[in-house]
Amino acid sequence: MGLEAKLNSDGFITTTIDAVIAWARKSSVWPMPMGISCCAIELIAAADPKYDLARFGSEVMRFTPRQCDLMIVAGTVTYKMAQVVRRIYDQMPEPKWVIAMGACTSTGGMYRSYNVVQGIDQFLPIDAYVAGCPPRPENLINAIMTIQQKISKTKARDFQDKPLLETIDK
Repeated sequence: MGLEAKLNSDGFITTTIDAVIAWARKSSVWPMPMGISCCAIELIAAADPKYDLARFGSEVMRFTPRQCDLMIVAGTVTYKMAQVVRRIYDQMPEPKWVIAMGACTSTGGMYRSYNVVQGIDQFLPIDAYVAGCPPRPENLINAIMTIQQKISKTKARDFQDKPLLETIDK
């Protein structure tokens, strides 16, 4: 039964504030593309009309961390770049989520070198991993759907206002 049918039959809907806020949050995830390497091309492809990322409310990619609640890290992360990625993550407001896109981001991939981080989860909390080298846009969309499921289970009171300076100082 859809929303329109429910309104026509009963004339009212009962819900909770937490459910409404969770629905609004999951329907408007604003991703920040952190395209470090070749996986960024597939990240861009996910936003084209063929894959239509707009269906999930995530078509508007922002390049400033203060306007985003989802960071998509796509590509090989070096130790030098890891500090930058962490700083950008810390600048994002709460609540925030992270997707590790591709084998290089998740495990270092084929780069077993002293300068490549062997998994981004060594310095960032990851909410969803996207497998592949490079992963297909369908895999990224699946990860965004996973993030939406996580968001729908959250409650507004779980994310109280925190001073921004505390999160940056960490």
